[in-house]
Amino acid sequence: MQRFSWVRFIAVLKKEFIHIRRDRASLVMAIAMPLGMLLLFGYAVNTDVEHLPTVVWDQSRNADSRNFITSVRNTQYLDPDNFVEGYTQIEGYLDSGKARAAVIIPPDFGKNLQGDKQANVQVLVDGSDPTVARAVMTAFQMLGLDKSLQLQSERLVAMGTATGISMPLNIETRVWYNPDMKSMVFNIPALIGLILQNVIAMLTSFSIVREKERGTMEQLVVTPIRSLELLLGKLLPFVFIGFVSLSLILATGIFWFGVMPIGSIPLLILLSTIFLITILAIGLLISSIAKTQLQAMQMTFILILPSILLSGFIFPRETMPKLLQIMGGLLPLTYFLKIVRGIFLKGVGIEYLWQDTLTLCAFAIILLAIAAKKFKKNLD
Repeated sequence: MQRFSWVRFIAVLKKEFIHIRRDRASLVMAIAMPLGMLLLFGYAVNTDVEHLPTVVWDQSRNADSRNFITSVRNTQYLDPDNFVEGYTQIEGYLDSGKARAAVIIPPDFGKNLQGDKQANVQVLVDGSDPTVARAVMTAFQMLGLDKSLQLQSERLVAMGTATGISMPLNIETRVWYNPDMKSMVFNIPALIGLILQNVIAMLTSFSIVREKERGTMEQLVVTPIRSLELLLGKLLPFVFIGFVSLSLILATGIFWFGVMPIGSIPLLILLSTIFLITILAIGLLISSIAKTQLQAMQMTFILILPSILLSGFIFPRETMPKLLQIMGGLLPLTYFLKIVRGIFLKGVGIEYLWQDTLTLCAFAIILLAIAAKKFKKNLD
């Protein structure tokens, strides 16, 4: 048995460093990927709920109600910047996701606050995201307690005695869409999009790259088949697989986990079809770039991490820095999550989902056109 040789060891070591230095892609990945992941996780993984869009119906319209709205803003949890004139408008803001909470100040708020009666404020919270809902409820509970103590102190100084009301300000919170604030109700609809994206993109890219690896793609090219016929023949089976996957996920979510969609299932299936076409285009694009199945898998996994962190799958996008919000806006999953949660949790129709639907359609058309062109170029 040969002894350990430092000469041979150093020779192999030098050789490996030379290979790493020449392989620029691996070198860049080794340096850039840890830094990129640190920045992505550092900014995107933010459990602090801040500056959530909030709508206000101020029926009192006096100094007391304005001071209360300022106190809400000063909590840093909420941004009460939108003002409405009724429950219908409030419902529209919450259904569309333009607001996460609504503050309703009654007409007698100022009068009761200045008198010897309890002043009431109603807060409606979007409970579709339980983490956000709990943070909002806690913020208002603390605000109600803080304001009540402040009012009691002011009355004690002014009148020499505290009033008989222990809580001069009562904030009543109601949770919409997910009253029990169950995380499963929030997560199951989102998993429909994430699972469809990962499975269909990977299967589509693997199918075409496998043909390249086996050399059968060249055999198909020399046949009289046209590129469009080949493309459709390759993609349509995965449309069928996508519908089967969607049906299985929906059935499991409904019958096993008990998460029932409030809205229209036919609408959900129709809009899921648009998302499915978008994912097929992404899979086709990956297959046009990747030379091996390993590369295709790596590219698909690169898509998974930003989709989980930046799409709103786990963390609310409103709390992310603007740059990450823009990056999340480049992911089709971001818009599909709004659609699927809107239908499942809020029961909304196309009147509230049309913008996200149009964005998904644009993604589908652009990505499919780019992928088809690149696919045809590779065949030629």
